[in-house]
Amino acid sequence: MGVEPTDHFRGQGLANLCLSRSAYPPIGFQLYQKPSLEPNTFKRIILNKMPESAPKIEQEKDMVTWSAPARPFKKRNKEFYITVIAMAAVVGLILFLVEGWMPVILIISLIFLFYVMNTVEPEIIEYKVTNKGIRVAGKTTGWGLMRRFWFSRRFDSNLLIIETVYLPGRMELVLDQSKKDELKKTLSKYLVEEEASPSFLDRSANWFAKRLPGNG
Repeated sequence: MGVEPTDHFRGQGLANLCLSRSAYPPIGFQLYQKPSLEPNTFKRIILNKMPESAPKIEQEKDMVTWSAPARPFKKRNKEFYITVIAMAAVVGLILFLVEGWMPVILIISLIFLFYVMNTVEPEIIEYKVTNKGIRVAGKTTGWGLMRRFWFSRRFDSNLLIIETVYLPGRMELVLDQSKKDELKKTLSKYLVEEEASPSFLDRSANWFAKRLPGNG
């Protein structure tokens, strides 16, 4: 009686199983063994792949702090407002004859805004110069958005003016005069002290302001 092929394969598989479980495999037969690793091998691999310590983030530090009004302010008398309204009426009449009602409505809106800003006193807010930028009423402008600075004066207020890269192009901070020298020294570390030449709008505003009562 012959041996079936299936019995042959079964016998070969059984022999292989016995060899794999044998504590001493025969000469010339080697089982595959995983390479042994030292206990701290994986730890060293992980540490080698970890990046070096991340750069430290510099904390924001206050360098100069003061409190002042939110904008320049000067009380006006009755003569001032009469002059402003008279000038606005003449300009409005000319624009009405040329363009119609729209410029007149714009002038009336500007006069109303001008009246409110010159009758309502501004609130006192906090100004800070830090190593990150300038903070006004809790809002910070980074040094990268500023170009240069200079000092000026308007009405009865001393001003710190900073040129910016975004519109309207300037920041005007009401200055505590006792902090001027300290501010100048601190700002010079980040910005150039250089007064910008007046633009056409600046010259027009100055010309108009000099012709109003109390601004001469």
